[in-house]
Amino acid sequence: MIHSTVPPGQVNRATVHATVSEFWHVLSGQGQIWRQDDTGEETTPLTAGVSIEIPVGTAFQYRCTGPGPLKFLCITMPPWPGDHEATVLDGPWQPTAPTPEVTLLPEPVRRSTA
Repeated sequence: MIHSTVPPGQVNRATVHATVSEFWHVLSGQGQIWRQDDTGEETTPLTAGVSIEIPVGTAFQYRCTGPGPLKFLCITMPPWPGDHEATVLDGPWQPTAPTPEVTLLPEPVRRSTA
């Protein structure tokens, strides 16, 4: 579970998940979420009190459209397996979110047992 805060004007990248579904509950702010699956596509307003589901395999993209941040709780089921879960794709809006930085961890020090 995460508490997400999307700044005013931010548009996140469109993605699709391989193995998890997401469930959101909007706490405050205003925004929109676009979702597309085999049956069609829809854009849903996001305002306080709205809860939505993003089933596994559904493409989605969201943005903050209000003057203040969009805040929501997000739960994944099963638990989030890691960044390899999400595949970035083209959505209806041009993303403005910062590109996540990749942090490379140093190789572990290997000690000789000889």
